[in-house]
Amino acid sequence: MTDYIKTMRGYVGHRPIMQVGASVVIVREDGAMLLQRRSDNGLWGYHGGSVELGEDTRDAAKRELFEETALTAEDLELHGVYSGKDTFYRYPNGDEVFNVDILYICRRWSGEPSPQKGEVEELRWFAPQDLPPDEMISPPNRSFFREIRR
Repeated sequence: MTDYIKTMRGYVGHRPIMQVGASVVIVREDGAMLLQRRSDNGLWGYHGGSVELGEDTRDAAKRELFEETALTAEDLELHGVYSGKDTFYRYPNGDEVFNVDILYICRRWSGEPSPQKGEVEELRWFAPQDLPPDEMISPPNRSFFREIRR
């Protein structure tokens, strides 16, 4: 949890807040995507997290990618922005958020994938036709996966 979110939680408790996130989908040349299985809910998703006050979203996306996977993004391409009722999420601890998620695609990176201890249980490459089913995707990430399955 970022300092900004911790501060906000001190004021509002578990009630819903708006959270701005910056996220990354790593895509290999063959189209396979590197996904992470989250420690908090055991579900699959892409890499990302909250943007700090004053932080550029590209910098936040690169930071989160490195923290969660040990990969350094060499290039990011804006894919889209996800918001609205489909991005509501209740964390296992009871915190509620409406996410505004700025999602980037990364096709060039350096490093070897290594999961962040305590936050990421597993990293795995998935071919587009072998993506986990909707119920195994973390709820805030489902809109993207539904979109690419069409």
